[in-house]
Amino acid sequence: MTSQPPIHLFSYGTLQLPQVQLSQFGRLLAGQPDILPGYRKAMVEIADPAVIAASGERFHPILLRTGLELDEVTGTVFQITAEELAAADAYEVSDYRRVAARLRSGLEAWVYVKA
Repeated sequence: MTSQPPIHLFSYGTLQLPQVQLSQFGRLLAGQPDILPGYRKAMVEIADPAVIAASGERFHPILLRTGLELDEVTGTVFQITAEELAAADAYEVSDYRRVAARLRSGLEAWVYVKA
């Protein structure tokens, strides 16, 4: 039997909030600080009432790819299950898309960026 490789999720915004983790994953996630190079943060207005209720915030950060090493975003990398990744996908609104990215630590992680 082969084991599945770990799933890493890099969060720079509301997925780091305890209330969002509890509502989406049913548990608090343990994570480590990390950095995503080549991106910068902007803000997006959220219209989905369920997402606003979970986060308590109408404006959420969103990432824009610049490709410049000098641009970087700090956040937290979490190890999650496939089911939790699906729950994160359901939480993110259509302004976001999930992409794979290499973090400063060398880990490959999923991250939500501007669609």
